[in-house]
Amino acid sequence: MPTRALILLEGHKINGLLYVQAAQRLGLRPITLAANPTQYDYLASEGIKAIRADTDDFDELIHLCSKLDATYGIAGITGFAGLDESLYLTVAKLCRRFELPGPKPVSIARCSDKFTQRQFLAQAGVPVPAYRLAANAMEVESSATEIGLPVILKPAEGSGSRGVRLCRDMDELVKHAKYMLEGAYRSQRSPKILVEEFAEGPFYDVVTMGDAVIAVGAADFDRPPHFVPCASMFPAPLDDEEHGSITEVSLSCLRALGLGWGPGNIEVRWTNRGPLVIEVNARLPGWTTPRLVELAYGVDIINEHIKLAIGVRADLHATHSHTSAARFLVSDRDGFLDRIEGASRAAAVPGIVEVKFYVGPRTPIVRKGDFGDVIGHVIATSPDRTRTEAIIQQAIDQIDWSITPLPLSGE
Repeated sequence: MPTRALILLEGHKINGLLYVQAAQRLGLRPITLAANPTQYDYLASEGIKAIRADTDDFDELIHLCSKLDATYGIAGITGFAGLDESLYLTVAKLCRRFELPGPKPVSIARCSDKFTQRQFLAQAGVPVPAYRLAANAMEVESSATEIGLPVILKPAEGSGSRGVRLCRDMDELVKHAKYMLEGAYRSQRSPKILVEEFAEGPFYDVVTMGDAVIAVGAADFDRPPHFVPCASMFPAPLDDEEHGSITEVSLSCLRALGLGWGPGNIEVRWTNRGPLVIEVNARLPGWTTPRLVELAYGVDIINEHIKLAIGVRADLHATHSHTSAARFLVSDRDGFLDRIEGASRAAAVPGIVEVKFYVGPRTPIVRKGDFGDVIGHVIATSPDRTRTEAIIQQAIDQIDWSITPLPLSGE
């Protein structure tokens, strides 16, 4: 009898391989449906079956899944949101269509639109920053005036900090609104911009599974006005009262949005008003977070997510208590990456788990102020927070790279 299939919609350059490996450990055959499978290197290197498909065409996906179900039997369907959160809504609809375990499409839809999400949270009494929805430059300016500068401008749909910017004065506001309305998002049927109060304070990353909080981490970002991640740590350095408050607010988010199945990721700022919810993602967190959670708590959230997707009870009990941390490598300029040195020395530091670069020499670096600006990461772990911080700094000190500026136009 053929091994039953786990269908993965699209892939993930950091966590995709972990999903493939977890599926194989669970005795499943991972099969990826992707618009361009070649962009996920691990599919070819691991010999994973991949099918080119228009992942925006729901009827085509139903047809392909029906054929795969007839051949292998589909045990579960999941996938990755990427830049378009609507892709995870497609996953939810496919699970419903094939009567497989999965999230509720209506709940995923609530989260995919950030304005709708905030409406549900605010109506349920969940503390969120002041916000307005704008469809044109005049509405952006009036909303910012009502809320008070500085404000955050972000697209109402999307992920990876794409298009998110702190606007500290009216000039920055007008310029970024024009960029969003006339440039980057012109292809949208009706571009929608969320104008949001700038919530100042430490940033916390909450990982949930089902109706439970699994982990609370701390994160930091590179230089404003953008929000490019530069550091992450689990668990966050919180006292019991702070941890309890963030946990309570996070559970309120799940109830308000109807998220009682599968993974979730809640972003919180601790302000002078207490915890404010910045965003709820109805999916597994990306980047290095799954690795950090496993290193810190012993809970493999990717493995447990797949178990839920195939109808098996998840085991979310922590088996140990360590501190894990990631440092993200971000270029401070545009240009050509000439060299990267010291990766092997960094990897040799005791306590370092992984040193990974996403780009190689002669790669053009063009910063956009979002997740794509990150060129690599370093992960460390130890039983002690101070020791983990020292380990990762020692590794970072071993790494060096140089960038040659891009030639000016006309040169």
